[in-house]
Order: sequence, then C-alpha cells, then structure tokens
Amino acid sequence: MLETGSLSVSQLNLMVAEAIRKDPRIRSVTVRGEVSGFRHHLSSGHWYFSLKDDESSVSCVMFRQNTFRAQMRPRDGDAVQVTGYVDVYPKNGSYQLYVTGLRAGGTGDLFIRYEELKNRLNAEGLFAPERKRMLPMVPRKVAVVTSASGAALHDILNVSGMRNPSIPIVLIPVSVQGERAAGEIAAGIRKANEQTDAEVLIVARGGGSAEDLWCFNEETVARAVAGSRIPVVSGVGHEIDTTICDLAADVRASTPSNAAEIVFPDRKELKGRTRALALLLYKAAGAQIQAGVTKTRETALRLSALRPGRQIAELNARCRLSRGNLIHALDNRLENQAGNLRMERIRMENAMARRMDAAATQTGKIRERLKAMNPLGMLERGYVLVQNREGRVLTERKQALEAKDMTVRFADGSVNVTVTTDGE
Repeated sequence: MLETGSLSVSQLNLMVAEAIRKDPRIRSVTVRGEVSGFRHHLSSGHWYFSLKDDESSVSCVMFRQNTFRAQMRPRDGDAVQVTGYVDVYPKNGSYQLYVTGLRAGGTGDLFIRYEELKNRLNAEGLFAPERKRMLPMVPRKVAVVTSASGAALHDILNVSGMRNPSIPIVLIPVSVQGERAAGEIAAGIRKANEQTDAEVLIVARGGGSAEDLWCFNEETVARAVAGSRIPVVSGVGHEIDTTICDLAADVRASTPSNAAEIVFPDRKELKGRTRALALLLYKAAGAQIQAGVTKTRETALRLSALRPGRQIAELNARCRLSRGNLIHALDNRLENQAGNLRMERIRMENAMARRMDAAATQTGKIRERLKAMNPLGMLERGYVLVQNREGRVLTERKQALEAKDMTVRFADGSVNVTVTTDGE
C-alpha cells in the first residue's frame, strides 16, 4: 500500500516532464557541441547520439522525419549546431534533446586531437605493416589487460572457455575509463611484458562513446603497445570504433569477443587439423617408403646391368648388329652406284648421239654454203673463168688486153686464147 500523498515513479516522471514542457526557454533551443556515439537505428531510421563539450554531454534523438531535412549525416567528432526541444522520457526519467534540425559547425576538438596524434605516430612508423607480428597458433599462456569487472573480461572468458579452456589466462586489472585509465593501461601492458611468460597480450574494453574510449587514443597507450615484446591484440569497443591502440597493435579485433576468437584456437578445429595432418604425414611416409622400394629395385637392375659378363655379351651383340648393318649399307651403296653408272652411261650415249646428229646437220649446212660459194659451180650454169698465165682470174677487159695470153675455163675443160686485136 502506498502512503497517502506519496507518488509513484511514473507519476514523478510525468510531473517533471510537465514542468519542463511548461518552461518556454527550452521549448525551442539551439545547441552547439561535438557529436559522440552516433548510431543510426536501421529499422526505425532514427538517429541517436550525444552532444558534448569539454565538461558535459546530453543525449539526443532525431526522428526519421527530421533526418531527411538535416544538412549532413553527422559522424563522431563532428562539431554541429542543432535546434530542437527538451523533454523527459517517462520510462526511465531521463531527459533528452529532441533534435529537429542539424547543420555542420566545424570539426570537434577530440577528433582534431585524434587525427593529429594518429598522423604523428604514423609518420614515426608505429603503424607500419612490417612491424606487425604473427600470433602463435596455440599460445601457451595469454595475458589480458582490461577491467576486472567489465563486460570485456566476461566475453573473453566465455569465448575462451568454449573454444580452448586449457590455455591459462593471466588478468592484469586496470581502469578502462577516466583520467587515470591511460596510465594504468600502459602500466598494465609493461607489467604483462615484465612479469608474465604470456605469448599473446589482449588489450580490451567493451563499447562506449568516443569519450569513454578516449583513454585508448592516448599516446602513452600507443607507445606501450608498440613497445611490447609480446604480440598485442586490441579488442576495444565495437566494430565501427577504431582507436590509436587498434592501429598500434599487431592485430585489431572488432570486439573483445572477436579478440578471444582470434587468440584462442577452437579445440575441435585443432583436433580436425591434427587428424588431417596425421593423415597427410601417413600418406607422405607411405609415399616415401614406396619411393625407396622403387629406387632400390631400379638400383638393383642397374647393378645387374653393370656386370662384366652381361656387358661383354651386350657389346658382342652390338658388334654383330653393327657388322650386319654395315654390310647391308655397303650392298645398298654398291647397288645404288651400279644403277647410277648405268644411268650415267645411257645419259652419255644419248648426249653423244644428240651431238653427232647436231654436227652432221651443221656439216651439211656448211657443205651447201661452200657449194654455193664455189666458182666452179657457176661454170656448170654457162659461165666461164678467164685466167692469165699465172692463173690469176681476170675480171676486166683491160686486164685481158694487157695479158694477151689467157686461159678460158669451161665446165668440161679449158681453152687457151691469145688476144690479137685491140677492138672495142
């Protein structure tokens, strides 16, 4: 039974909400600040985030119908200016800023600090891929630097217990939020290196806003991670969060649970891989043995082939074969040469006959030409040949008058003639 005049929790929250709604100063406000913990609710389309400055923060919600009018989609670290109204959520009694308009207001201080530190450490080579080390397949011991009472440790223990509870875990408890957290985390990393024989070091924290995770963006934590002799797996925040610690670590995990999945191998998977390796080794050994047997047989055959008696017999057989091949080759050569000689003789006889026929034809042509050129042949056609005493042929009348005595030759004989007159 409630005492007379007492209020229920719901009544109190409604009274506070009514009082706030009556205050005209907060029915329409414009607030500037830095966005933190931005979350887009996919099913409803609403935006949820915090707006903060150096000292305070306020929860904000922007309903779907208002997001369409926003000049930008905010990200963590963005400096924005929003308009809206303040109201109380009766279910939990918390007040929120219900945003109806949002526009850019520059870049937030935390985001600027984050980018400056990231760029400076990257220039020093702290994030270089060649510095990243491989994790052991099955670590003998794992150190965990996180809060002893946080959800991150619970997630890691839960995952490791399901996957491989035989691997011991050394907890180094530290604060993971607040002003002292960065120093404690860096000291915890150094302690894990100095006082444990762990083979993997997990630095972890559950999700939170950018301010909650800021200690993992401090330079002291980044340098402790980079200087660790033990490979470091960073599992800080959610998958969308990327801290300086993540960049400096050897392996970045999206969550603490994911970090445990990376570090602790699954026993069933290891057993399966062991069986597979054993089968591969068995097959490899069998193949090696079979190869040895085959090689031994081949060696025995080669040694048998190298015996002197067998070699002499093979040489004799080769000699007989070579002698037969030589005789056969000589016979073929002689037979080919005889055939070639016969062919040459026939070609020579044919050539000689052709040349003799050609010579006879040529001789006949020359004989005809000589016959045509013989002056005696003209005598048979009625011409005469006039010669002086010396046998010189006279071709002119003057020569005949000077010669006096001449010989006129006919085809059937000659007549001596003496010139007695000097007639015309």
